[in-house]
Amino acid sequence: MAFKLPDLPYAYDALEPHIDARTMEIHHTKHHAGYTNNLNNAIAGTELEKMKIEDILAKVSKHSTAVRNNGGGYWNHKLFWEVMSPNGGGLPSERMNIHKAIMRDFGSFDKFKEEFSNAAATRFGSGWAWLCVDKKDKLFITSTPNQDNPLMDVAEKKGMPILGLDVWEHAYYLNYQNRRPDYIGAFWNVINWEQVTKNYNDANEGASNF
Repeated sequence: MAFKLPDLPYAYDALEPHIDARTMEIHHTKHHAGYTNNLNNAIAGTELEKMKIEDILAKVSKHSTAVRNNGGGYWNHKLFWEVMSPNGGGLPSERMNIHKAIMRDFGSFDKFKEEFSNAAATRFGSGWAWLCVDKKDKLFITSTPNQDNPLMDVAEKKGMPILGLDVWEHAYYLNYQNRRPDYIGAFWNVINWEQVTKNYNDANEGASNF
């Protein structure tokens, strides 16, 4: 198997009350596991088995719909688990590079929060909201449908995602039903700013690769 379902870095109930344990368990063991298994099936016996997922996504237009949907689902969820923490939330520390970049590119944390929340709330149907870094080290916010992401050559706006929010109904429906704005609001209480900062620093180092 080329790709393996990653373990969560915390227990299923660790993000409660913001994201409930049952949702986390189903999301991880059913949805993310399904994308992982389907991706492996889609690339079985091909040269893609030997490639990094980021390299596959960079030329996803050349591959099947199954690779696009499941490759995106695999990568997106891997990032999603990492950018949440039971010790998360609040504001990023002023010592963090991500804090400095947010202030530089959005003017204030409140403005950034408003734009990101709006991207998540207005994504029609299923999809994701993203905070990304472009080739010039500038932050931008975007959203993508289904399991697409800004690493893909089919993306409307390309860059390296460093924070992502899943707004598929399976991510929140058990607890929030149709109240997506409440789920988006809860997400701000679990963001792992240490990891987002690491993602930002890594993106700067590898800017030429996306």
